Amino acid sequence: MLAILRGSEAPLSHGDVVKRLASHDWDPTTIYRNLTDFVDAGLVRRTDLGNVWRFELVGTGHVESAHPHFVCTACGTIECLPKLELVTPRSAPRAVRQHKVEVQLRGLCDGCS
Repeated sequence: MLAILRGSEAPLSHGDVVKRLASHDWDPTTIYRNLTDFVDAGLVRRTDLGNVWRFELVGTGHVESAHPHFVCTACGTIECLPKLELVTPRSAPRAVRQHKVEVQLRGLCDGCS
């Protein structure tokens, strides 16, 4: 599962991982439990992108740190975007000041616009 996440250029849903492991005949519930265990261990980041949890490996390449995502509202394509440098006023909520927020941009991708 970690190799599948490492080879992906965008976060994958549980269903995506299940499809990529179809030849191994793994139980989908076991795959989900392993993904959540990886999240708990800090190996994988879980993000809610379009009402579906998506998983991406932490600490390699483009996913080295938390970063924003672009979600196409027509086809559902997800793209990782460069990390944003947040300037946070003292009056911002604690989660924002501690950079514990998820940024998601929604719109039409190049193929759908």
